[in-house]
Amino acid sequence: MAAIHVEKLKKYFGKTKAVDGISFEVNEGEIMGFLGPNGAGKTTTIRCLMDFIRPTQGQIEIIGKDAQKNAPEVKADIGYLSSEVDLYKSWTGAEHIHFLERIRGISKFDEELIKELKLDTKKKVSALSTGNRQKLGIILALMHQPKLLILDEPTVGLDPLLQNYIYEILKAEAAKGKTIFMSSHNLAEVEKICDRVIILKDGKIVAVESINNIKRKRIYTVYAYFEGDVPKKEIVTDGISLIEEFSDGLVLSVKGDTKPLLKKLSSYENLKDLEITHAGLEEVFMEFYK
Repeated sequence: MAAIHVEKLKKYFGKTKAVDGISFEVNEGEIMGFLGPNGAGKTTTIRCLMDFIRPTQGQIEIIGKDAQKNAPEVKADIGYLSSEVDLYKSWTGAEHIHFLERIRGISKFDEELIKELKLDTKKKVSALSTGNRQKLGIILALMHQPKLLILDEPTVGLDPLLQNYIYEILKAEAAKGKTIFMSSHNLAEVEKICDRVIILKDGKIVAVESINNIKRKRIYTVYAYFEGDVPKKEIVTDGISLIEEFSDGLVLSVKGDTKPLLKKLSSYENLKDLEITHAGLEEVFMEFYK
């Protein structure tokens, strides 16, 4: 059973199409990235998933239940976190936690996460930094042990150290069997944490790919240096492009698997040095937006 099933989802604001007939599934236990530039429709889609707004057309099922008809039951299975955590500024962190304990019927809350995050829950929200507010948001999203986490750009504005800490928490939650659906426009973030990614452009899905498959599409640059003759003709064949030639070597370009090229190069006894670099995933992702 899919943790999230979306079928032909559309959302209009007046005559503006924010989401234009998208369909996708998120498997149980996977971390799915939801990638796109600002204005692509990511937040609108997530608000429809959460039943904060109603779609113009389409169907949404969360863990096998209609997200609209069974909204209270569905939300009980979801931990939600946005880039702008909506909290009561006059309340302390502890007051937020105790409030959710009461309304969610949590008999015993494991406070280990508070210790790990080093959050002072006695402080009022108005006195917390952006990072500490986000820490509190994570605690509130996880405290009822939800089956599904829906995260809308959860690390925006956070320092790299805290970002990486959140990644580790999410990986640990996924290892426990939780499903994670997170929007982002940060390519490095998606590469670090996600199993698959949905790529959105102008309210439409342009690709659904595994991160491993996207990595296989990246372009590698190979610098090969030789003593004596440079075997250009033998090396530059189908799938291998010559970028530059100099007196003792070649600069080559290859897409995807470099093993055949490296095997061929290693067969030359006069090969004296070899260096490989690759383009970032940014260049691969940008191909989807053309």
